Amino acid sequence: MKTSIKTVCVFASSSDYLESIYYKDAARLGELLAIAGMDMVYGGSTLGLMWACANAVKSNGGKITGVMPQKLCDFGVSSKLCDEFHLTEGMRERKARMDELSDALVALPGGFGTLEELAEMIVQKQLGYNNKAIVILNTNGFYDKLIEFFNVIVEQKFGKCNDYGLYYVAKNPHDAVEYLKNYEPVFKALTREELYSKSSV
Repeated sequence: MKTSIKTVCVFASSSDYLESIYYKDAARLGELLAIAGMDMVYGGSTLGLMWACANAVKSNGGKITGVMPQKLCDFGVSSKLCDEFHLTEGMRERKARMDELSDALVALPGGFGTLEELAEMIVQKQLGYNNKAIVILNTNGFYDKLIEFFNVIVEQKFGKCNDYGLYYVAKNPHDAVEYLKNYEPVFKALTREELYSKSSV
């Protein structure tokens, strides 16, 4: 049965010094999310891919919710255009709040923070704490090596994964939003035997 996704959490770079293709895809994703009737939760800043996406959602009639730790807010990078804005004590609380406020997530290209956020949400789903759609937007092949590494983790038995439905690698923004629109939560959390048995991979 398809889920009705209303709010999408977007993890993304806060850098303003990337190649133009990354901002183009981020903005296109925001535009398509708004057209599909989906609002956005994000890091709350006016920087980088996260702002390119959020601004496009806002410009196309969608609602944007920012979540930012006090320390980063003190740097003066928060957006005044957010429909809702949540301050947190630190990064851990920020991630938890973003998770609480969203029905799905999309990871755009990003740095170590984006990687940490994505990995945590994959583990949450793997263990059955949620069954949200997780989309990795692979603009310009940015995530090719990471996906290879995920496969190595499983192949060399450092991790076990019922691969089907855990995450989806999207080629472009249209692909990502179509997946969200048609998402069916088919992934089943790993069982005790699958997590800890030597024979199951």
